[in-house]
Amino acid sequence: MNDMQGKGRRNFLKTTGLATAGMLLTPFNATTFAAGNGHVHQPAVLGGTPVRTKEWPGWPIWNKDTDEQLVLDNLRSGVWSRAALVNEFEEKWGKETGTKRCLSVVNGTNALITSLLQMNIGGGDEVIVPVYTFIATISAVLATGAIPVFVDTDLDTFQIDTTKIEAKITSRTRAIVPVHILGMPCDMVQVTKIARKHNLVIIEDACQAHFAEIDNKRVGSFGDAGCFSFQNSKNLAIGEGGAITSNNDAFMDRCYSYHNYGNPYGAMVGNVNAGTVMAGNKLRWTEYQAAIGLVQLKRLQAQTEQRNSNAAYLRGKIRDIPGIIPYKLYDNVTKAAFHLFAFRYKKEQFSNLPRAEFIKAMKAEGIPCMEGYSPLNKMPYLANTFQSKNYRKMYSAKDLDINAYNNRNECPLNDQLCREEAVWIFHSVLLADQAEMNDISNALEKVHANAEAIKKSIKA
Repeated sequence: MNDMQGKGRRNFLKTTGLATAGMLLTPFNATTFAAGNGHVHQPAVLGGTPVRTKEWPGWPIWNKDTDEQLVLDNLRSGVWSRAALVNEFEEKWGKETGTKRCLSVVNGTNALITSLLQMNIGGGDEVIVPVYTFIATISAVLATGAIPVFVDTDLDTFQIDTTKIEAKITSRTRAIVPVHILGMPCDMVQVTKIARKHNLVIIEDACQAHFAEIDNKRVGSFGDAGCFSFQNSKNLAIGEGGAITSNNDAFMDRCYSYHNYGNPYGAMVGNVNAGTVMAGNKLRWTEYQAAIGLVQLKRLQAQTEQRNSNAAYLRGKIRDIPGIIPYKLYDNVTKAAFHLFAFRYKKEQFSNLPRAEFIKAMKAEGIPCMEGYSPLNKMPYLANTFQSKNYRKMYSAKDLDINAYNNRNECPLNDQLCREEAVWIFHSVLLADQAEMNDISNALEKVHANAEAIKKSIKA
């Protein structure tokens, strides 16, 4: 354990002697750390001692003593294709999300594609999407033949700005895909009001938001369908995997049929011996995927509680640091998933130190940070899709004018967030002891105090 680990900011300052030297004029005086010029006070990026050298909790977590037996039993059984374990996982995940039905599919992307297709979204339609999300949200819309329409971001919450949705609705709009990005619930109350007013389908992208809640109701249960991912980085990690949740039996029967080559299922019955009833796909889980999911599910509740507790503690520790604006949750959010702990970085309060250099300095202090997403509305994949054979057959040249499309889909606040401000910390960090969150706040204060020196070192 290094000198700062496990100590509060006040204890750290006392240890270094700065407080007794009368130098602590304000909590965040820029000279607080820099003036000492000692090895401890010098930022690690300039050769000083890092705030933290201990490893953070790794991900995914696998306990061979408690986790392996179910997986081994399945492997030894030879029953590897979809059977009882997949059914058991689906039953439990549907119950956990508060929905009547759950269907597992190969990943979250295909959960979205399947849901959109089985809600009859396709060529000629427009789908409202947040611009601050993972590429899969947009790829799923394009896979159906529909056109995504981007809505700018609420900077305080990192979520879709619901006050800007209605201005984007046209006679072609068929659906909204709200995303609970970073594991923080978006404003589903407003999304639902808008969708019901305009008769739009809601496909919730909850791929990062396992067990997040609004008014004690779990996300993935508000829309016509909820979509989840169990990719290896997710809060419930299986390697790959996804799920659709819904209370709509007819819709879920269509999804089931689609994920199994379009073969009959439930209400999707055809004539006797008629065979396949729709153009489907093969998106089924294996039994050993379900076995891994079942053992991971046992600790998800406790992990979610710990992430919430540590995120709230850390937010309180850093909210007064100049230039650091931590995430904000909507008032009705009763629990977040915190797939990522997010804050905004204002370089003006850090001697105009570029964000990339700030992150480099934080990493040197032992704090894993990252910049996050780039603007999805400005990437080449959109022009590439619009030039595809299918899109040129479905839409007019005017519809596919990429320059006009780009102008209609400008999201200036999101540009600011992506290019200058957003900083993320991965969720497994929040599984450390609460006292270890002090390492993050101490590192932020240290980098803030030394921002001018770090900036000068870049120019040298």
